[in-house]
Amino acid sequence: MNRAVPESAARRCAQELARGRVAVVPGSARATCAANIALVKYWGKRDETLNLPVAPSLSVSTGTWGSTAEIAVLPDAAGDKISLNGKQLPAESPFAVRLSRFLDLFRPDARFRFSVETANAMPTAAGFASSASGFAAVVVALDGLFGWGLRARELSILARLGSGSASRSIEPGFVEWRAGKRSDGMDSFGVRLDAEWPGFRLGAVVVSGAEKPMGSRAAMRHCKATSPFYGAWPPTVEKDLRTVRRAICARDMELLGATAEANALAMHALMLASRPSVFYPLPETLAAIRRVQELRAGGVPVWFTMDAGPNPKLLFEAGTERKLRTVFPKLEVLAPFDDLSQARA
Repeated sequence: MNRAVPESAARRCAQELARGRVAVVPGSARATCAANIALVKYWGKRDETLNLPVAPSLSVSTGTWGSTAEIAVLPDAAGDKISLNGKQLPAESPFAVRLSRFLDLFRPDARFRFSVETANAMPTAAGFASSASGFAAVVVALDGLFGWGLRARELSILARLGSGSASRSIEPGFVEWRAGKRSDGMDSFGVRLDAEWPGFRLGAVVVSGAEKPMGSRAAMRHCKATSPFYGAWPPTVEKDLRTVRRAICARDMELLGATAEANALAMHALMLASRPSVFYPLPETLAAIRRVQELRAGGVPVWFTMDAGPNPKLLFEAGTERKLRTVFPKLEVLAPFDDLSQARA
């Protein structure tokens, strides 16, 4: 396969947005972006190079759980210097290779090198959207370094080139990623909903912080190609998205929770039906899901969602937290709307 064509398509996209704005600022730039948890998943791409989804999606930011990126220019260096969570990575490591290829889109010339220090406030590559917040933070830091002065929509498009879900991490709160129709991807970006829900809570049930056996990108490609039920997925997403939007506007926790939970289970059913099957849950995952169902049957208003990983996320309101902590003592509670100004530094 000739990679020159798709790679140049992504670079054209990056150059189009930053045209006439490149002015390297001495020193470095730093940015922090919150991760996001999809309440309605997209799970599948119509263009893997530009990370264009087959369906829209909708997420909520995780507040204090996110990523920080600090970027500087390395004069006369032989290659990029990339560190993750305080450890410098070998140039051939998967993350360093992926990030350097993304940075290729923004180099003024082939000799231009970067130093990038990234850190995640949650488990890395374990289904907590560290890739989304990481690439969003890198793009916001690049915007500061180069002095582009881009709008949130443009930053979302650039972040999407690194990780599809990163398009939803540029802004905090509830964010909808519009699938778009254009082949160049210029109409596919995240848009923050004009809605706040101060009592909304996310609870992370960490059953494993280990790296996933199959990355999301490979898993969704496999699922789209082999699951016999994939054709029903895009219309399901469209319907669920409309319902979740309505639930957010009404602050209807039951409607939002039930729809988000059903959407997550449908996505995992697609994976389970793939050939061969893709299955992320661990025994502890299934036990946590069973406890959520038992709590709800007993009158406790709590629901779950789960991305491509073994760790469920609980959806509930602030008044339910005390009860949940008696069942999940190590529950990580995230409050996306406590202080929106802190979601991005």
